[in-house]
Amino acid sequence: MMRVQAFAKINLSLRVLGVLADGYHELRTIFQSIALHDTLSIRRVRGPFWLVCDDVACPADSTNLVWRAAEAVWTASGRPGSARNVGVTLAKQIPISAGLGGGSSDAAAALRAFARLWRVDAKRLPDIAASLGADVPYFLEGGTVLGLERGDVLFPLIDRPKAWVTLVVPSFGISTKDAYAWFDADVGVERPLQPNGSLPAQGFALREARNDLEPAVAKRHPEIGRMVSALRAAGASYAAMTGSGSTVFGIFDRKPAAARAAESLADRERGLSSIIVTRTLTRAECRRLAAK
Repeated sequence: MMRVQAFAKINLSLRVLGVLADGYHELRTIFQSIALHDTLSIRRVRGPFWLVCDDVACPADSTNLVWRAAEAVWTASGRPGSARNVGVTLAKQIPISAGLGGGSSDAAAALRAFARLWRVDAKRLPDIAASLGADVPYFLEGGTVLGLERGDVLFPLIDRPKAWVTLVVPSFGISTKDAYAWFDADVGVERPLQPNGSLPAQGFALREARNDLEPAVAKRHPEIGRMVSALRAAGASYAAMTGSGSTVFGIFDRKPAAARAAESLADRERGLSSIIVTRTLTRAECRRLAAK
């Protein structure tokens, strides 16, 4: 049996610059890996491919990105028909529809594992990943990365110093489609936006960060803004919504400070799904820990 870990991400910054020719929003985002992870247990079996997930909200069928990853790598290997002789048990820790990239990270971890099993050159994986979703290529890279266009044109940056992260997960999720529709309704994208600051060539300063989707989402879900403010009041050096939501995160220099913030929000806020204290991961850590 092969066991692989799929790490979550936060978006330290997410700027919406306009709309691309294909209709997708043009982004400038900074991805950051965190230690929160799902685990995929992959075993050789007889018969058709199967997938089991321990979270009832996670589809265990051909709509799941892990299943689609299996089919894509099977086809890339030159084998006929549908994927077979492998089964996957997916243990979820990353909240679903929370802006943490759980499904995309699961897909990237599965791509690596299936490529080893079915002897597909790893150099082919980025193209396969891109066919599965805009975020999936990032999870093959990990660490601190600048993403342009749909977020899938990647430029690895120098990894940020280790930090602790308090994740506040509301009891509701936000679909990516809804978040961008709300942004369009509130801001409009008839003309490209001009965010302050140049593209980071090597590093990235949190003072330059913001999430352009956050105001639109917080307008419909005021809890988002309240949680961001609470994390800042608890001492976070930076706090924001990640991705299209609904998770909010705060950055702390030390674990005790992150834990105190978690306790403070647990006492004050109602209607939360979970509060998680985790830490950032470098690119090298992602690659080293992924197969443990």
